[in-house]
Amino acid sequence: MTAILVSLVIGIPWIGALILWRTSDEAPRLQHTLAVAFSIAAGLSSLALLPYATSNTVIDIPMGSVFGNLTFTPDGLAVTLTIIACVIGSLAVIFSVDYMKGEAQLSRYYAFVLLFIGAMAGLVLSGSILFMFFFWEITALCSYALISFYNDDPKAVAGGIKALIITQVGGVGLLAGALITYATLGSYQISDLINNTESMPANLLGLIAFGFLLAAAAKSAQFPFHTWLPDAMEAPTPISALIHAATMVNAGVYLLARFYPAFVHVPGWALSVTIVGLISALITAFMALTATDLKRALAYSTVSQLGYMVYAIGVGGFFASQFHLLSHAVFKALLFLAAGAVIHAAGTRDMRRMGALGRQMPFVRNVFILGALALMGLPILNGFWSKELILEMGLTHGPLWAYVGMLLVAGMTAFYTLRMTWLVFFGKAREALHVHETGIAMKISLGLLAIGTFTTWLLAGPFSHMLQQTLVFHSVTELTTLELVEEILFTPATYGALAVVTLGLGIFWLGRKQAAVGKEARFDILSRESFGFEWLNRQVTSLTLQAGSALQKTQTGKLNWNVMGILGALLAVLAFLLWSA
Repeated sequence: MTAILVSLVIGIPWIGALILWRTSDEAPRLQHTLAVAFSIAAGLSSLALLPYATSNTVIDIPMGSVFGNLTFTPDGLAVTLTIIACVIGSLAVIFSVDYMKGEAQLSRYYAFVLLFIGAMAGLVLSGSILFMFFFWEITALCSYALISFYNDDPKAVAGGIKALIITQVGGVGLLAGALITYATLGSYQISDLINNTESMPANLLGLIAFGFLLAAAAKSAQFPFHTWLPDAMEAPTPISALIHAATMVNAGVYLLARFYPAFVHVPGWALSVTIVGLISALITAFMALTATDLKRALAYSTVSQLGYMVYAIGVGGFFASQFHLLSHAVFKALLFLAAGAVIHAAGTRDMRRMGALGRQMPFVRNVFILGALALMGLPILNGFWSKELILEMGLTHGPLWAYVGMLLVAGMTAFYTLRMTWLVFFGKAREALHVHETGIAMKISLGLLAIGTFTTWLLAGPFSHMLQQTLVFHSVTELTTLELVEEILFTPATYGALAVVTLGLGIFWLGRKQAAVGKEARFDILSRESFGFEWLNRQVTSLTLQAGSALQKTQTGKLNWNVMGILGALLAVLAFLLWSA
């Protein structure tokens, strides 16, 4: 039964993608119906997999000596990420029924969305590093295609290309780690790597560990690869929710969490993970302080919250990291889809043109406020419990300077979240925007996510139990929901963090007339240039183009000379290998 469910979770969205790819754009109602049906079926299949979570491999298909075995292991970590991808993916599809109404090329849109969902499920369920890489690359392809969906918009195309190129840097790290693992152990299986780290040469294990850190940082838009995610906002907003909350960016955090037992004792690895998470959280929270584009502000927030998760892994808070991943997936999907409803109704992403929209969109305002409160980490919403658990782990097991930095991020998060909410829904209307009613499909998705923002923290106990029972190598300490509540409420550090959050809210409130419209944004240039990393991206692009132009001289246009050059290089490589042997 478990093997069938695993096959359905991956197969249903992929079959739906094939069918929708062949569906005529002259039948939009049929396209919407098929997309919703296949996505809901995938979501239900992922939920049905929950009771069958196991540490055993349920599918094992030999693929030859070169590729090893194609295996799938639905343990608690994999099943959780699968449910997040499929369920939130299905809500994004339902939301798209209203959001994408009247858009052209719906078959292409829905086909890539379903392919994306199935690929993410395959990535986390895979028991082979090589086939994990296979699914990893499919998610990169889908993200490129969906970010660039409006292919007549140069910004959208540029954003898609940028995401593809930067995440491919990470793909190199993952592939290199897979090949080193195979060369050392003769196997691509994740369990073989984790179970045999003590017998591996320390230098090779270090290469794998830092190669996977590179892959995770690029995929989850962590420092120094944080610049691609804000530019991904040129995609349709349901895609932004899918990438930021349910699929793409979670893959990097998942990679670090999955291999944590193998790399935790590699010298410098845990500290490096901590520093990457801290810097990512700090600089993107700073960038969100003055952002005027609603979706870009939420994008900066996503990178910052992912920084929390990466930081948690670095300080040994494996459960805290994954618990916050679950919470963040729900409340950030809610925020993005609510922002999409605002943008769809108002016709602009510029918060400086909005104001007082809450009177015209009370439902969207209310659910957005719920998501905002969860993002700030205020009781009793899901973001409060998971964020406080991360901070507690950081205080007790991590360096004090890093903990202080994450506290500062908590205050900045409260500031920019209140600023964003006030600027869109409250204050005075700064422009006469003709806002229309939110569609029923949008309200269904937003309502379900709002309920989740209130309730998913109650799953802490069952989630902890499932991880403890099915993760053989991670040594998860089981924690009931009541124990979690007691631990958070009776820890003095919790009230220190809430004081910092309150301070951030107070600073905004006192200076809201200036802060709301960004008149004080003296550092706005730093935000737009991503602290100089956009300049660095341009330099890398320029050097690459110059190198390409220089290499053009090697192409003579004469086939015989080109073939001779290829053969000469091949002989040189063979001679080197023979000499080495």
